[in-house]
Amino acid sequence: MLRLLCRQKHVINLSLIALLFSQPAASRQTTPARTATQLTADQKLLRDIYQELIEINTTDAGGDTTKAAEAMAARLRAAGFAGDDVRVVVHTGNTKKGNLVARLRSANARRKPLLLLAHIDVVEARKEDWSDNLDPFKLTERDGYFYGRGTSDDKAMAAIFVANLIRYKQDGAQFDRDLILALTADEEGGDFNGVEYLIKNHLALVDAELGINEGGGGRHRQGVKLFNGVQASEKVYQSFQLEVKNKGGHSSLPVRENAIYQLAAAIDRLAKFDFPVNLGDVTRGYFERMSGIESGQTATDMKTVALNPNDTEAVKRLAASPYYNALLRTTCVATRLDAGHADNALPQTARATINCRILPQENAADVQRTLVRVLADNAISVSYIKEPKPSPPSPLTPDVMRPIEETTAAMFPRVPVVPIMGTGATDSLYFRQVGIPMYGVSGLFSDIDDNRAHGRDERLGVKEFYDGQEFLDRLVKALARQSARTT
Repeated sequence: MLRLLCRQKHVINLSLIALLFSQPAASRQTTPARTATQLTADQKLLRDIYQELIEINTTDAGGDTTKAAEAMAARLRAAGFAGDDVRVVVHTGNTKKGNLVARLRSANARRKPLLLLAHIDVVEARKEDWSDNLDPFKLTERDGYFYGRGTSDDKAMAAIFVANLIRYKQDGAQFDRDLILALTADEEGGDFNGVEYLIKNHLALVDAELGINEGGGGRHRQGVKLFNGVQASEKVYQSFQLEVKNKGGHSSLPVRENAIYQLAAAIDRLAKFDFPVNLGDVTRGYFERMSGIESGQTATDMKTVALNPNDTEAVKRLAASPYYNALLRTTCVATRLDAGHADNALPQTARATINCRILPQENAADVQRTLVRVLADNAISVSYIKEPKPSPPSPLTPDVMRPIEETTAAMFPRVPVVPIMGTGATDSLYFRQVGIPMYGVSGLFSDIDDNRAHGRDERLGVKEFYDGQEFLDRLVKALARQSARTT
């Protein structure tokens, strides 16, 4: 019997990863996307839901996730969901921070539910920042892609879950567990995080054996599918505030002890610093497997680093890629500056925000001490902006990974399933903290060299979108129809 992940030590067993990596490497996609007239009834429903979600502004500054949650609730109720099984839970601190929780009940339920999680808030977007004829809050289909804010992050999964649950309800589908859908607010930022609020105040509504969320997904390059990723762990999001104070004075009488200069010099030292390479079992396995998918020097460097993380030349070449660098080490970067109080006065205060993404096997206190050492200025204080929120990895057990592998193999032959560590943060962390394993997996493939999430002209391939619908349909059915786990 395969040894499983030891949650107490936050380690993933390499024998299981080796088993997962035993599949061949890649598959070429040549099937064109369907036109609107070729869509099935299920796909047309999905597209309508997708468009409705994209065209509801759900940003933190001017958006309204309650409006989006109510719209999806109306669709579920119209499909026959009972009123008690569809709830819009609005944060007590802000009426525009609503969350949808819906439950598809099964008369044959023998196990705890499966949670289907997607956030419906999106990052800010301005029309003037996007290409001509593209509006971030209008769904545009062009040249085989859907464009719009949230098309990839994360309204695609939200729309797919809603459309598939409607079909299950209409078909009278029965599973051996209930399905819980949670569409939530403030994953991207804001003071009213929906998942955290639900767990603290309505845990019974979302309590599950395990769940599916964003954070993984597939990657392709020039039409060749490389791998289907399963996010089982993630870095810890942690921001620090740097602050230096000074007595100030008149700007006509400058002195060398200038708070802005002090802070700028310290930040420059940080900019030149790299945290040490620290591979965990997931990232080591990732580089091992990717060395068989990549080519040339990159493949050689990946194999070298997996065997010897202290090979400085291989590390240097890989670290030229922001993504590979983020897998190799903890990262900290200056993201905001605030200094001075008047144009004609010497600054009395200078502040900077340093955003760190900490490896799961490291801790925020050690990173704070490292920042103090690298900044090398006792006049600069380094403090947490918010307390860190570490979370344990989710176990890569066979009864979870096997359905993912089998569904991937059936839909995308010869494409390997690769466990990955998320370099960003997702709301999976809150569920992992209370003992509910979460898996970032979607079957939605995106270009490994052109990630537009959070950026200009965010998009998702049309065919990839509908393939994701089928993948998640198959995977949910596999996870919800399994026999009870035995030991």
